[in-house]
Amino acid sequence: MSARTKARKLALDILFAAELREERPTDVLAARGRPNQDELAEFGHAVRLIEGVQEHRARIDELLSTYATGWTLDRMPAVDRNILRMGAFELLWVDDVPDGVVVSEAVALATELSTEESPRFVNGLLSRLQRLKPSLAL
Repeated sequence: MSARTKARKLALDILFAAELREERPTDVLAARGRPNQDELAEFGHAVRLIEGVQEHRARIDELLSTYATGWTLDRMPAVDRNILRMGAFELLWVDDVPDGVVVSEAVALATELSTEESPRFVNGLLSRLQRLKPSLAL
């Protein structure tokens, strides 16, 4: 498993926990403590994802609500919602990761951690944002 894949899993864990606890993701990350030796390689990218989702969450949620046909944010499983937030941030604000990799990694997380329908839903919504990316006002 690549360092960035591990980073995405770590970031998802923090974002999910923060939502459940109704806390800021950066506070949950800080409470978790320093990374252990095995986590050092992926820690930087995880922090970038956590801070980015926190900073841009209002706009990300607005985009997800707008383009998730037939689904409200509240109706989505919490895991999917946070995978989508992370994927949307990475697609729209992170330039050093190819868009196809972002979508593929998000789908892989949904496949591993969510419902049977989740991978297709995550793929569809993130692919739609990817296509619309040039026209979105960020």
